Amino acid sequence: MKTVDIVVVGLHFGAHIVDGLMKQSAKGSRVRLVGVCDADPVRLESVAAKHGLARFNSLDEVLANATVQAVGLFTGPVGRAALLRRIIKAGKDVMTTKPFETDPDAAAAILAEARLLGRVIHLNSPSPKVSDDIALLKKWESEYHLGRPVGGYASSYVSYRETADGTWYDDPELCPVAPVLRLGIYLINDLVRIFGRASSVSTTQSRLFTGRPTADNASVTILFESGALATVYSSFCIHDGNHYRNQLQVHYENGTVMRNVGTQRLPDDKTQMGVIQSVDNRGVLIDSASVANVSGLYEWDTFAAAVCGEAGVPEYNDDDVVEPLRIIEAMKRSATTNAAAPCRRPS
Repeated sequence: MKTVDIVVVGLHFGAHIVDGLMKQSAKGSRVRLVGVCDADPVRLESVAAKHGLARFNSLDEVLANATVQAVGLFTGPVGRAALLRRIIKAGKDVMTTKPFETDPDAAAAILAEARLLGRVIHLNSPSPKVSDDIALLKKWESEYHLGRPVGGYASSYVSYRETADGTWYDDPELCPVAPVLRLGIYLINDLVRIFGRASSVSTTQSRLFTGRPTADNASVTILFESGALATVYSSFCIHDGNHYRNQLQVHYENGTVMRNVGTQRLPDDKTQMGVIQSVDNRGVLIDSASVANVSGLYEWDTFAAAVCGEAGVPEYNDDDVVEPLRIIEAMKRSATTNAAAPCRRPS
C-alpha cells in the first residue's frame, strides 16, 4: 500500500502528535512523518532533533516543497480556514484537529472548496467514519424501537492545574467556555450525530483552580430543533481516575442508552455500552457491549487511503463538522450575555 509523506505544522500541541506518529510509523503506519514546522525556533529545533526530522521555518517553506504530500495542521482554530485554503491550493491534503474552526461559515466554505479541488481534509473529531459506539447506539435505536431521542447528558473531565502561558488558551475570546471547547467538543460532535441540528445554547462556567483567565469548570445546555435537550459538562477540576471517558446518557421515548456510565471501569481502549428499557415497569439492562474506544483518535490510515484516492473510504457529511461549530459560536455569545443564544445560520 502507498504511503503519504507529511509535515506537522504547529508544535505547541503538535509535538504530542509527532510523538504519536513516530510510534505509529514504527508499527507500519501509512503516513510517514518527514518534517516539522513551527514559528518558535527553540521548539522547532527541540522536536526536530529529538526525532531526526527535517526542519521547516514557515508554512510557505512546507508548501514549496514538492515532495511533501500532506500537512498536519495543529495551530489554533481561529482563522484556520485561511491556512487550510493556502494548503489545499498548493495541492496538498490536510489532517487537522478539533475544533475545526471558530467561524462555521468559513468552515463550510473551505470544506466545499476542498471537495471542488479534489483535496482531502480530515480531522480527529468528528472523524469521517461514524465511531463504533455511535453506530451501536443507532443500531439499538432501531432494534429496540427506542423512539425519538428526547434528552441527553454527557461529561468529560480531567485534573489540570494550569498557569497562564500567553497562548490562545488564555484568551476568553479565542477560547470561550474553555473546558467545553477543549474537552467537550468531542461530546458535542457525538450529540450532533444523534440529535441533529441545534436551535440555541445556554452556558454556565466558573474558575476554581486555574491560573488562566479562562474557565476550568463549565456546562452547556443545547436545545435541538427537534425539541430535545442535552447538557455537556466539562471540567479540568476532577481527579477520580476516569479522565477523558466521554460519559454519555441518551434518553429516548422508550429507553436509555448509556456509554461509560456506572462503576465499571474498562481499559482506556474500550468503551462500555448498555441499553435500558422498562420491563414490567422496572428498568432492565436488556443489552450491553464493549466496543473499541476510537473517540478523538486520528485515523491516519483512513486519511492515507483518501489521499491515495482508494475506493470505499468514508466521506464526511459536512453538517457533522459545521453544526458543532454553530453550537460553539452560540456558546461563546451565551457566555458573554449570560443568556440563551440562538444558533446562527446563513440567510
